[in-house]
Amino acid sequence: MAVYVMSDIHGEYEMFLELLEKIHLKDSDTLYILGDAIDRGAHPIKVLLKMMEMPNVIPLIGNHEVMFMECMPFLLGEITKESLESLDGEVLDKVLIWQYNGFLPTIKEFRQLDIEKQKDVLDYVGEFTAYEEVTVNGTNYLLVHAGLGNFLPDKKLEDYTLDELVWERPDYEKKYFEDTVIVTGHTPTQLIEDNPRKGYIYKNNNKIVIDCGACFETGRLAAICLDTGEEFYSSENRA
Repeated sequence: MAVYVMSDIHGEYEMFLELLEKIHLKDSDTLYILGDAIDRGAHPIKVLLKMMEMPNVIPLIGNHEVMFMECMPFLLGEITKESLESLDGEVLDKVLIWQYNGFLPTIKEFRQLDIEKQKDVLDYVGEFTAYEEVTVNGTNYLLVHAGLGNFLPDKKLEDYTLDELVWERPDYEKKYFEDTVIVTGHTPTQLIEDNPRKGYIYKNNNKIVIDCGACFETGRLAAICLDTGEEFYSSENRA
């Protein structure tokens, strides 16, 4: 009954399958996926469909799933001159931001689904949680996609906005909690300045960062077992 955490699969379906095999995930185990399962890589919807088949996967929402839920209803509709003229500027801005962040593989695969399966996927993603608190072997963990933006020591978790949880990066040089370890994705560990192991899981100041840039060249998908601290990695991305 082990607890594993993974994040930022970004459509790298083969890496996902490889890592599932490496951790020997059992039905009695739990796998938390900290958002950004979609976009950028070739098979984001295949990743979601695989997750949907796994009752022991607990998915959290990332900024890419937020963009998916905000923009997909518009993109699924018929785009006409009239619909464009009546388009809310805020929605257009969100679509452009999503485009910049690699939405094409997601839209392409999503459109290949029948309408009923599209609804199932939208319903599934719509149920992703913003954060999870778990205790493993006496250690408290806060699982969240990006971190706690605008952190304040006395700020309750429920008072953080969704943007603060899925977009805003924490200060990796500060220890936020003495009794809780924050586990996040969102920031590829290659980009953390004081990380001595670029592209591998970063641990410091009661923070664990597990986004190892799977969708980028030489990046990899990572997972960690909270019971043992063991780290697992897929093969490097050779794209």
